[in-house]
Amino acid sequence: MHDVAAGPGSAWLIVGGWLSVLAALLHIACIFGGPDWYRFFGAGEGMARAAARGDWTPTLITLGIAAVLMVWAAYAFSGAGSLPRLPLLRTGLIVITGVYLLRGLVFVPLHLWRPQHSDSFAIWSSLIVLVYGAVYAVGTFKAWRHLAP
Repeated sequence: MHDVAAGPGSAWLIVGGWLSVLAALLHIACIFGGPDWYRFFGAGEGMARAAARGDWTPTLITLGIAAVLMVWAAYAFSGAGSLPRLPLLRTGLIVITGVYLLRGLVFVPLHLWRPQHSDSFAIWSSLIVLVYGAVYAVGTFKAWRHLAP
C-alpha cells in the first residue's frame, strides 16, 4: 500500500475535506437558525416558510445535504491518507470534484438565461463552490497515482 498521507495532493485534499465539513456545519446551523437562516443562505422562500410552519421537510432535506457533504469530506480525508481507503476512491473524488465545479460554473449560463435570478447570494455561493471544486481538483490530480488501489 502506498503512503498516501505523504503523497502529493494530500494537503489540498485535507483542505477540501475541511471545506466540505464547514459547508455541512453551515447547513446544520440553518436548521437551528430557522427561517431567517434559510433565507440568508439562499434556500428559498418556500423552504423558509416551511421551516417557520414547523414542517419537517426543510430539516430532512438540510440534514440529507449535510450528510452528503460529510461523506464528501470523508472521501477527501481518505484520499489524503487521514482516513482508511474508501471504496471507489478515485471515482468518488472525480464525481465530487465534478459536482462542485458544475455547481460553481452553472451560474454563468443561468445568469445569461435568467439574469433576474442573479442576486449576490447566487454569485458568491457559485464562486465559493467553484473554489471548493478547484481545491478538490488540484488535490485529486496531484495525488492521482497515490490513489490507486
